[in-house]
Formats: sequence, structure tokens, C-alpha cells
Amino acid sequence: MAVKRQTPYIWVTWLTRLLVGEECCEWAAWFKAQHEGSSFAKVPKSIDLTAWQMEHTALLREVRSQLETEGKVVFTEGQNSFVLRGNSASLGGKPDLIATAGNKGLIIDTKTGKHSPSHHIQVMVYMYAVPRVLHQFKGINFDGRVIYKDKTIEIPGSAIDKKFVENLSGLIKRLSSPVPAVKVANPVECGFCEITKADCPQRAAGEVIQTADTLDF
Repeated sequence: MAVKRQTPYIWVTWLTRLLVGEECCEWAAWFKAQHEGSSFAKVPKSIDLTAWQMEHTALLREVRSQLETEGKVVFTEGQNSFVLRGNSASLGGKPDLIATAGNKGLIIDTKTGKHSPSHHIQVMVYMYAVPRVLHQFKGINFDGRVIYKDKTIEIPGSAIDKKFVENLSGLIKRLSSPVPAVKVANPVECGFCEITKADCPQRAAGEVIQTADTLDF
């Protein structure tokens, strides 16, 4: 049986696809926020992450080397891990790279897969959280950057405006509420969700394909 957390804990990547509308089921993130991750069964991963990890590490090393050539001080992954504790929940994350030069900083995530607006939002959440929780970066003005193998997206610090903070805070409050968030069982999202039918009986089985003789195509 899933064990309830004393305080809801939310990982940054549980938020990003919800914030841009790529996912609709807030319940899945709510469930993980409310329960200890080691206490409930998970759907086995269907892909081998070894090749992805090697490719990601190579891109990360390349970007870090370039930043250091530019004279920046660079911190990577484990050095950047944080937990931002709020009134209703704790928010955890780990930016790939944080680079600084004087009072200017860059928060960078490297991506080896397809482009996605959620990657943009992921870096924006880091830009909001990092200077508030990692004291060594207090007073540094951060911009953001998403680096793909074929494209780089720049994110100005001004993107962290009132509207963004309201949307982020609103979602965190919904996921940290004792009242379950909205559940939207659909074949696409459920196909990628790690929560099993033991905890989500409404989990959709797979893509719905329907045929009919009366259709005109």
C-alpha cells in the first residue's frame, strides 16, 4: 500500500508538461507528490536508458567545456540539486548546468530528444527556484538556456514574471492539497505513466482504435 508523505514533495519535471498543456492528468503528479516513491508499485520501464544517459553526458560535457572556455564558473548536476520548501509542499530539482560570471548567471538544461515547450518551462522553474534556495547564487541575475543537439533556446530572466509565478504556484497548491487533483485517464498519457492499476484502476490500457464501414475515409 502506498505510504502517505508527511509533507507533499514535488519534482520539477512532474510540473512542466502540465503547465504547457502537453498532459492533462494532474492526479498522477498529485499521487506521486502525496506518497513515498518507494512505497507503491511502478510500471516497468520499456526502454534501456543506458544509451540515452551516455549521449546526454557527452552533450553535457561539451557544453560545460565551452562555458569554461568563456571564463565562466560551472556547476553540474549533483552540485545543483535543491529542495525549495514552501508553505504547502517541497519542490525538488537538479539543473544540468549552472554557470556564473560576476553577478550574471545561466541555468542550462541539455536535451538529446525531441524539442518540447516543457523543456523551456523546466528551465524557467529552475530560474525561479535556484536563487531562492541555493544561497551561493543569491543576488545573481539568471537567464536560462535549453540546448539541443541542433538548436539552442535562450530564456531571458524577465520570463519569470507575475503570471508565470501564479501559474506555477497554483499548480503546486493543487498537487499539495489533501483533495485529489483532477484525474484524466486517457490512452496516451496512461501509456507513459508509471502508476499501475493497483493505485489507479481507471488507468487506460492503450491507444483506442475504432473502425467503421460507414466512414468516408
